[in-house]
Amino acid sequence: MTTPRTEGSAASGWIVFAAVLMIFGGISAILQGVAAIAKDSVFVVTGNYTFRFDLSAWGWIHLVLGVLVVLVGLLLLRGALWARTVGAVIVGLSMLANFMWLPYIPFWALAMILLDGVVIWALCTAPGRRPAAV
Repeated sequence: MTTPRTEGSAASGWIVFAAVLMIFGGISAILQGVAAIAKDSVFVVTGNYTFRFDLSAWGWIHLVLGVLVVLVGLLLLRGALWARTVGAVIVGLSMLANFMWLPYIPFWALAMILLDGVVIWALCTAPGRRPAAV
């Protein structure tokens, strides 16, 4: 006999989905950061770009954001309710960093922007827990 789905299971499903995407996206950002810090030949450095930083600076930005995204994703899996808000903010920062990262890896940055958008959507639209009736 199976139990019927409730609103709580749908909420936890979207939160788990967002958390898993955050963990894998954060790991990708960490690997990008390490590659940029090591000045890997994978990246093409553009000459004229408004948000131009040294490749190592971009590497540190992605490394730190990646670690934060992974940590918040793990906290979401553990059930921390406040992690939804923090997750939306951190993933929003990741989205901005990937937008500014477009000239270096355009297709990957666009993919990460889309992934971040899906994560923010999942975090913001998943039904939350309702207080118990008194």
